[in-house]
Amino acid sequence: MAIEGHKIHEALNWRYAVKRYEPSKKILATDWQTLTESLRLTPSSYGMEPWRFLVIENPELRVELQAASWNQSQVTDCSHFVVLLAKDNVTEADVDHYLQRVADARGTPLEKLAGFKSMLMKNLVKAMTPEQVFQWSQRQVYIALGFLLKTAALLKIDSTPMEGLDPLKYDQILGLEGSGWRTALAVALGYRHVDDPYQKHKKVRLAVDEIIRYK
Repeated sequence: MAIEGHKIHEALNWRYAVKRYEPSKKILATDWQTLTESLRLTPSSYGMEPWRFLVIENPELRVELQAASWNQSQVTDCSHFVVLLAKDNVTEADVDHYLQRVADARGTPLEKLAGFKSMLMKNLVKAMTPEQVFQWSQRQVYIALGFLLKTAALLKIDSTPMEGLDPLKYDQILGLEGSGWRTALAVALGYRHVDDPYQKHKKVRLAVDEIIRYK
């Protein structure tokens, strides 16, 4: 069933970056499954999906991450806390693994994907340094972030995208050194506390005619 435009606008106007969560309110399993599907179905450049999403359930680990997040309470008080990781290198093995999945899903012989492999090798494996790959991966991660935030808003689940953290400390705490993955940002998800004053703030955005141009 199609979602009416005004319902989308209502959801997007309703959401804001929550500063204080209600710790006792948890996301239902069915809603969480919908949120994870929004991450799984996010599009990415070349279809390579250079991301991983760590759901931090361990309370002690959340406390450690809170200290590396300017001590923001959202880390420990939200229902679900997700760390979005970006890939820091792409190898030929990664390309081959991806192409095998394409072949399996679409019934396409691998030899017919040789040209696609050549392009991926040229543009990703040979043309970019690990740091450039990480920057490219980060851009893909932000697409996933957008899908997650919008899906959460449509479900009336609150969210807080968090760049206010020390990614190097996150990597240390989460044991990511040498894993091929690095912290890009994090997202808190749950339900706003009734006393969070930010929910009463009027949304501030540029007018449509200031940001959209037609030629």
